[in-house]
Amino acid sequence: MRASWTLVHRYLGLLTAAFLFLSGVTGAIISWDHELDDLLNPHLMEAHTPGKPQDALLLAQQVEARYPDIRVSYIPLHVEAGESLALGVSPRYDAKTGELTRPGFNQVFVDPVTGAELGKREWGAVWPITKETFVSFLYRLHYTLHIPEMWGIDRWGIWLMGAIAIVWMVDSFVGFYLTLPVRKRQAAVATAALHNKLEPSGKSWWQRWQPAWKVRWKGGSSKLNFDLHRAFSLWTWVLLFILAFTAFSLNLYQEIFYPVMSKVSQVTPTPFDTRSMADKQHLIEPKVPMAEAVKGANVEGARRGWEDPVGGIYYSQEYGIYMVSFFQPGGDHGTGGVGPALLYYDGVNGALLGERQPWKGTAADIFVQAQFPLHSGRILGLPGRILISFMGVVVAMLSVTGVIIWWRKRASRRVVVAQRKEVMARA
Repeated sequence: MRASWTLVHRYLGLLTAAFLFLSGVTGAIISWDHELDDLLNPHLMEAHTPGKPQDALLLAQQVEARYPDIRVSYIPLHVEAGESLALGVSPRYDAKTGELTRPGFNQVFVDPVTGAELGKREWGAVWPITKETFVSFLYRLHYTLHIPEMWGIDRWGIWLMGAIAIVWMVDSFVGFYLTLPVRKRQAAVATAALHNKLEPSGKSWWQRWQPAWKVRWKGGSSKLNFDLHRAFSLWTWVLLFILAFTAFSLNLYQEIFYPVMSKVSQVTPTPFDTRSMADKQHLIEPKVPMAEAVKGANVEGARRGWEDPVGGIYYSQEYGIYMVSFFQPGGDHGTGGVGPALLYYDGVNGALLGERQPWKGTAADIFVQAQFPLHSGRILGLPGRILISFMGVVVAMLSVTGVIIWWRKRASRRVVVAQRKEVMARA
């Protein structure tokens, strides 16, 4: 039985090794995405003009007037001193061509005081990779591999990485099982372990398991490689499983995670869960201006006693929904917890569609809220991000050491086979 599970672990590990190595390396880096972006692109991120910032909604209108083929879809309503206003933009539908416009950028940066454009870029662009797109390139590589749209579907990379996460979860249990001591004389061992008694060998079950948690730093390269793979897998097993599970839940949220959660527990759906996404030929034009949605959200937030102001507004033209988030200036990067409070409004008639409050709702609601903060470590703030960055290195290391173990055993098996053939030839 153990030999069979060893084969399962070997081939599942080989199947996922390259993907997990890539995810581990990129994950370790993008834990610091905003800091790296600020470091690489001060010409986009910084604005030092003295004076009072203009109304962000008016600045967004100026950008739309300058680029009629785009819609400003995200507006941070407040910026910290010295920072630019980073506007998210989306392509509009062009009835003449029957396609979405291709502006070549999805972010525009403006000086909040003067309104002058500081620059623009395509966040997540595949090519060319520049200092403006480097961090976002890694970010999308982490969970999509930049696999392009095929047959009208643009989620192939997301589905693939979600499937890899499922295999990773299964393999994590198999690997854990294989670290357990070999059970000889099954009944006697089980009784001894149950009562913490010594086995005939003179060692308890736990004493026989302890070496699996240790690294023989001076035992030679083969033993060191094996011990690094086994010991680090054990010490970080819980975190590895959390990363695998949240990778699955985030990539396959619509396809598997949310439907299953809805069957087994009470999950409060968001308006995005209950509406069908419009195709690019039927994008939903908002009848309610952004300014009106912001005004209504300010009133509603005050009525509910929410302390944070409206910090940003996003419009999804595929769903016809405004998503208004509440946070203090500078709090839009998710520095801790499970994210900001949200209100959802219908973009056509302005009706309030729902809310999301951090750490509120059913147990399943909170579990759903926690998926991205757990995966990114942001649920614990800065310490969590440091931990996740470290875990990215661990995941990459486990992938490499696992392949090395397989390669060395494969080479050894070939030597044994060659020696047997030689002996048989001599006989």
